[in-house]
Amino acid sequence: MNLVLQGASLGEAEVKKLAGGKAIHSLTPHAWRVRGASTVDTGFCDRQRIDYAFVAEGRRFADLKLVAMDMDSTLITMETIDELGDLAGKKPQIAAITERAMRGEIDYPESLRQRVSLLKGLDEKGLLAVYEKRLKLSEGAEALLAACKTHGVKTLLVSGGFTFFVERLKTRLGIDHTVSNTLEIRDGRLTGKVLGDIVDADAKAAKFHEVAKSFRKEQTVAIGDGANDLKMMAQAGYSVAFRAKPVVRAQASCALNWSGLDGVLNHFE
Repeated sequence: MNLVLQGASLGEAEVKKLAGGKAIHSLTPHAWRVRGASTVDTGFCDRQRIDYAFVAEGRRFADLKLVAMDMDSTLITMETIDELGDLAGKKPQIAAITERAMRGEIDYPESLRQRVSLLKGLDEKGLLAVYEKRLKLSEGAEALLAACKTHGVKTLLVSGGFTFFVERLKTRLGIDHTVSNTLEIRDGRLTGKVLGDIVDADAKAAKFHEVAKSFRKEQTVAIGDGANDLKMMAQAGYSVAFRAKPVVRAQASCALNWSGLDGVLNHFE
């Protein structure tokens, strides 16, 4: 196994300390691979904001066929429903429900219904305002997607969020497949309801399976941050907890707590 270390302030001195005499190889100015490593000082890494991951020798990004990821707080830096809640004057109430859902403390479909009901009466123009003025891609997102295009890796965006944002990102970023929820709008205002079946953990996993079924498991990667991503992540050959809740970090192949999404690329040769 190899140990991949990365962090914004990571330097060669820290890498040599963590490598314990093992051979090291620089991947980027702030990412390194330690050959044949079997242990790491996790406490030191956590204190120094260093991401670490043990990865198999010889895994190549070019051999992948699918990279799937969540949208809110993964591909983008925010929870879109929280921002809509801010426009509706209900952000604290919505954010509290969001946190409970992300920690797995409340059933996701019910949590979404509760949150969307708080948006009732919001002018649909608020959706565009959030997209144009507040939505930002996570660090490294464009680099990761560019690598997927270069190597012919299909991309899948799975979201318990909303089609309004997902479809715009699909077009903007050239994403291949998507699944998300649709807000009901009447007379230019949100009704506080979601149309059709809610995209929850099972729906995310089902969409992943549908897209990935012709690939070998080891050819797939799934990236997420919340409890409703876990079923999808469990189907992937390699799973990444991105700025994630503890329950997700505990079950993923690796965690990126400090690095950008392009940190995933350093886990492959």
